[in-house]
Amino acid sequence: MDADERRRAILTVVRRDGSAEVTPLSADLTVSPETVRRDLRLLEEQGLIRRTHGCAYPVEGAGFETSLAQRTTNFLPQKTRIAGAAVSLLGNAATVFVDEGFTPQLIAEALPQDRALTVVTASLTTARALAERRGFQVLMLGGRVRGNTLATVDVWAVRMLSEMVIDVAYVGANGISREHGLTTPDTAVGHVKAQAVRSARRRIFFGIHTKFGAVSFHRFAEPKDFEVIVTDTGLSTTEAQRYACLGPQVIRV
Repeated sequence: MDADERRRAILTVVRRDGSAEVTPLSADLTVSPETVRRDLRLLEEQGLIRRTHGCAYPVEGAGFETSLAQRTTNFLPQKTRIAGAAVSLLGNAATVFVDEGFTPQLIAEALPQDRALTVVTASLTTARALAERRGFQVLMLGGRVRGNTLATVDVWAVRMLSEMVIDVAYVGANGISREHGLTTPDTAVGHVKAQAVRSARRRIFFGIHTKFGAVSFHRFAEPKDFEVIVTDTGLSTTEAQRYACLGPQVIRV
């Protein structure tokens, strides 16, 4: 195969598996590791992947988004730590917004069970997991259900959120950068996230280190909109300090 075909093949593997390493790619494509590294550098320059610690990860944009199933297998220990740290910031909140996605499910599962809480979410899986908890009131946002993430979007969800005042919002993103802010591939999802940011008294962003520097299609918030950013130690201390200079406290776990 020629260079363009090889890069398309690499991108297919990264998107299918959620990540890829240089050595297996080199063996599968029967090219040198250096050739693979050059291809990965070019794909990163094109904004299609992110490279970190010898691995390549997909960047989600208007034309591509990972499935919920893929998100359950990547970086599980880090996501579990992030969820625990995010919940430790709950304080005395009585109303909580929990975003869609897999890490938000971990956050929902970690919410304290010894107090009454009202949880607002667009996620069917999160609503189902919490609905039977004693003392919890779960409010499911209405709207069109996205098959990829099993979450509701569009004007109905945004309208419901606009009528609420929420103590704490746990909000994720497909990408976060100092230049372009918090982004997501789907504009309908972005509108729901933006309204959650507007409706909340306190806002906490959570995301693994591969989200940082990645840029997707629809911008819905800026780092300065958040009280705290919670991520893992894969984000360097230097880069964490750069985000902290924008306003939020940055916690690495």
